[in-house]
Amino acid sequence: MNILVTGGAGFIGSHVCVELLLSGYKIIVIDNLSNSKITSLHGVSKIVNINLNFDAASDAYFTFIQADICEKEPLEKIFFTHQIDAVIHFAGLKSVQESVENPAKYYSNNVDGSINLFNVMEKFNCKTIIFSSSATVYGNAIEMPINEGAQLLPTNTYGKTKKTIEDALKNLFNLDDEWHIAILRFFNPIGAHKSGFIGESPLVLPNNLMPYIVKVASREYKRLNIFGNDYDTHDGTGVRDYIHVLDLVSGHIKALKAIIKKPQVITVNLGTGVGYSVLDVVRTFEKVTKQEIIFKIAGRRSGDVAKSYSDPTFAKEILSWEAQYNLEDMCYDSWNYKLLN
Repeated sequence: MNILVTGGAGFIGSHVCVELLLSGYKIIVIDNLSNSKITSLHGVSKIVNINLNFDAASDAYFTFIQADICEKEPLEKIFFTHQIDAVIHFAGLKSVQESVENPAKYYSNNVDGSINLFNVMEKFNCKTIIFSSSATVYGNAIEMPINEGAQLLPTNTYGKTKKTIEDALKNLFNLDDEWHIAILRFFNPIGAHKSGFIGESPLVLPNNLMPYIVKVASREYKRLNIFGNDYDTHDGTGVRDYIHVLDLVSGHIKALKAIIKKPQVITVNLGTGVGYSVLDVVRTFEKVTKQEIIFKIAGRRSGDVAKSYSDPTFAKEILSWEAQYNLEDMCYDSWNYKLLN
């Protein structure tokens, strides 16, 4: 089975590549490397002991092609050459703050790029896709924990683009019920591979909490800015459902095996069901790593919500999946990746 992984050099994508290769799938990774490094795929190669191939016409098990989902011609060439059976779609811009400041950029890249991908898939009769969505589609959810039936009211442009892409996929299925679609709503992925060869390493200023904490712990940054301590939470800082990236990986593999059985569209939360505040994460990281995290309270960021954590019941029912790692594991593995790199 030939699987195209868009955005496969990124944090989550690279970890999913490991498990796909270990499971015997042949994968073609495309990434424009705008916020990722090719070194992550070299790390994947070390873990699985399979050479990374750069020949776009090769029939190798693990091929990388630098390409952008917004460009039709390279995508069509890939589908024609490799006879793609399924797509796992991670590619997209992901900064909440940047999306609020530059919404047009996010709609152009995330939405238009995805629609371009779907059109090429349809042209080449590839109708199996797993889409990397986000818990941001829920916005300020009234009830916690959040289940898949909650109202979708995203508060920022990033979340709105994810909802728009979800709607496009559902519309595809409504027009053609031969599609096999899984929409996976991630909560807050952190952690790293146990080997330390791959982890989260953004090229630009980190927008996610853990890579920022790690940079403060390694003294690359002087302090962590905590955006808001006046939320309606147990300590005033924002509460999120942090999930180990390896748990997300297992969710993808199980989702792929589920949707190929029959045409369908499923929407599934991937989270632990436990909410931790920013300060909870900081204190746990300090405890696990013995590193002091200097922080400063700053004002709230536009588009942020007070609480967001999942009800993972449906994932257990439909995918036989549940998270295995705790916050201590996530903090330890994140720091271990930094120490080894």
